[in-house]
Amino acid sequence: MKSIKLYLDEDIDPLLAKVLRERGHDVLTVHEAGKRTLNDRKQLEFAISQGRTFFTHNIKHFVRFSQEYSKSSKNHFGIIVSDHLPFKELLKRTLRMLERHSKEDISNRFFWLQDYK
Repeated sequence: MKSIKLYLDEDIDPLLAKVLRERGHDVLTVHEAGKRTLNDRKQLEFAISQGRTFFTHNIKHFVRFSQEYSKSSKNHFGIIVSDHLPFKELLKRTLRMLERHSKEDISNRFFWLQDYK
């Protein structure tokens, strides 16, 4: 079972990447990848090219992208969305989600972080 590799959108607190890495998780941020100028669709395409699960607070666009990918049978490595939360709660839910899933079972799926309270 392979671990999930995350790609954090620019709207996710970069401290999350730091703390997750300290706990052994593979995390890349939009800023670190030098991709801040890409639009949302291109961000998802970049995540896919890197074998990474996309994590964002941009619920509206990524619900739509997930639906489009599903209808067209296009593959991705998972999309995680979350409301804006206090950092400790965001970390807690993210860790819970990462503990429960592998790269294989998150592929082509859409996840609401609110389901990991």
